[in-house]
Amino acid sequence: MSVKRAPTRLVLLGHPVRHSLSPVFQGAALRAAGIPLAYEALDVAPEALGEALALAATQGWAGNVTIPHKRAVFLACARHTDVATQACAVNTFWMEDGALWGDNTDVAGFDAAARALGARLVDSRIALLGAGGAAAAVCVAAGRWPGATVRLLARRPDEARRLASAFPHVTPVTDLSAALHGCTLLVNATPIGLHDDVTPCDVSGLSADAAVMDLVYRRGETALVRGARARGLLACDGSEMLLRQGALAFERWFGLVPSLDIMRAALHAAR
Repeated sequence: MSVKRAPTRLVLLGHPVRHSLSPVFQGAALRAAGIPLAYEALDVAPEALGEALALAATQGWAGNVTIPHKRAVFLACARHTDVATQACAVNTFWMEDGALWGDNTDVAGFDAAARALGARLVDSRIALLGAGGAAAAVCVAAGRWPGATVRLLARRPDEARRLASAFPHVTPVTDLSAALHGCTLLVNATPIGLHDDVTPCDVSGLSADAAVMDLVYRRGETALVRGARARGLLACDGSEMLLRQGALAFERWFGLVPSLDIMRAALHAAR
């Protein structure tokens, strides 16, 4: 019988993490469930990740993973869920049967956010910017949408080719215009726009029925989202995906379904 260890500490591992709103809504969920834990954002540089994961394993931590550690934590986990294996990336971890387990709730989080936005899923033509852990989750989710295809553009073409090689519906491209041509859904899975109003691309050439999902989130939304909405396009930032993946992570840690309404209210109050 599987024995999942009750977390002794809940953490977010990333670099940087000061912008994260996960402690806000996870804290609200913990209080509502009467669980006497805090959710802490830990800024862990890549060279310190091994030490942090060793402490997690020995002390029974659970938590989430964000940029730039999702693939590294996948490699460090002893056990994985099927979806984490598909993505080769982990954003949620816990201790079970004495081993560090990894899951990827970003996949379901992205799918739920795309549906909430009203984006076209069937036969979707996706322009995906970035080749990190978040982009991998998009590729997995899109693989479940009938007829969907992805054109993947990344700053490092070798990373784009590596990620695309795992998915028959994903094609790496080296030119932005090739990625955007005819797309019905633009997804920014890079950190561009996290700290300023720089945008990863110009949305003026997108068709009128295209949708835009920026997986970056920040107070006041990103310039990419604001620009897309100014053109009358369906657009959202990463806050809904963040919320949905966080609720699923909470369920993995405690076996309890948290109140999405309470989590959303806390998130909106902090924005």
